Formats: sequence, C-alpha cells, structure tokens
Amino acid sequence: MAPRGMPAYCARDRPESERMDYSVYRFSTKEYLQYLGLYALLDGCVSYLFFRSLTAFVLLLAGMFLFFREQKKRLLEKRKKEVTRQFLDGIQLMLASLQAGYSSENALREAKKELCKIYSSKALIVREFDWMDAQMGMSRNLEELMLDFGRRSGIPDIVSFAEVFLTAKRTGGDLIAIIQNTVSCIRQKQETLQEIETCLAGKAMEQNIMSVIPILILAYIRLSSPGFLDVMYETAVGAAVMVICFVVYLLAYLWGQSIVRIEV
Repeated sequence: MAPRGMPAYCARDRPESERMDYSVYRFSTKEYLQYLGLYALLDGCVSYLFFRSLTAFVLLLAGMFLFFREQKKRLLEKRKKEVTRQFLDGIQLMLASLQAGYSSENALREAKKELCKIYSSKALIVREFDWMDAQMGMSRNLEELMLDFGRRSGIPDIVSFAEVFLTAKRTGGDLIAIIQNTVSCIRQKQETLQEIETCLAGKAMEQNIMSVIPILILAYIRLSSPGFLDVMYETAVGAAVMVICFVVYLLAYLWGQSIVRIEV
C-alpha cells in the first residue's frame, strides 16, 4: 500500500520503478499486432499493384524484419525526445526546491511528488525519480544515481547534466547556479530542435504525399482499365520492368526519408 496522501503509482514497491535499458525497445502485444497488420496491408497492396502475384506477397514478407527494425528505431527516438522533455521538467522542479532551501536529495523527492501530479503513472521520469528515491533510502548517492540514469538513457543532455551534477556535488560548487546554467543550455537546444522540426514538418508532409502519388496512379489505372497493364504482369519483360520500378520507388522513398530526418 502507498503511504497516505501519496498516489498509488508513486509507491516504492511498484515494480515499474526498476531500471530500464533505454537502448532497447520491446513492442507491446498491441503494437506488435498493429505493425504486423500494417505491414501485411502494405505487402498486399504492393504485391497486387506491382506484381499481381501471391508469390511476390510471400517473398516480400522477408521485409517485415526491416520494417519492424525501422519502427523500433522510430519509437526509440520518440521515447528519447519524451524522456528529455520530462527530465527537463523534473530538474526544473528540483531547481525550484533547491532555491527554497531543500537539499538535493529532498529536492528530488519534492520534484517526484510534483511529477506524479503532472504525468501519468507510466511516465518514464516518474519511474526513474521513484527508483532513485528508493535507492537513496538504501544509502546510495544521488549523483551516482543520476549518472547511472544518464548512461542508461543514452541521451547526451541527461549525461551532461549528470556529469555536471556529480562534479558540483563532489567539489562543493554553487549547485543552484550550475543547474540553472545547465537547464538553460538544454532548454535552448530543445527549442532549436523544435524550430527545426517545425520547419521540416511541411516538407515531411510533402514527401509523404509524393510517396503515395505513384501508388495511387497505379491503383487508378488498375481500377479504371483492368486489362491495360496485363502485359506488365504476364510477360517476363513486363515483370522485370515492374521489379525495376518497385526498386526505384523504394529507393526514392528511403532517400526522401533520409533528407527530412535531421539529427541535432
């Protein structure tokens, strides 16, 4: 049972407060079925429009592994962005408590209480702060716990903060001023990243629309003139041309995705 006045999902005996390896993403059952159905739909559309062949559908199933890998990569990037945003909120709450005269350990506990009000029970930063609070009760140093979190997250901003925090605690520096400067640097970087993403959002949408247009044109021809493309499916030369068209289309799509994906 959680202590009175504390949300149940902030209880220390909650199993989700265990350490997480942020370099690994595991699909939930819902996500797995969702992406499995999506790939099957894409595979069916491509097989029907480009090859009109069940054999092609079966052969293209091999691409499912690459599809799932790309989805995991995308979800990992999304999770890292979310953790960075939540972490920034967390250390800002810690900073407010430090300025009010709390020690760094008590500042984390106060920040955790506020985070429990802001985010859901599944929020990663709530789980991490809850775990650090529990570990401090076992006489572990907060700076070492922060450094461990930074290394597991693989996020440069969190690693930098943890290293600065460790140095400040060990050398007796002005902890409040150091955290303020670090928070300011992280916030400026996040604002710059958001501006870049905003500028690229329109181009990414255009790229996605352009990627769909060839499929729509091919589908329109198949529906409006069913026999017009029979020669492309029933002859060896036609099949070779469709294979080349599919490969060129796939390479163009991947190239377009790499252009609109900029890391900061």
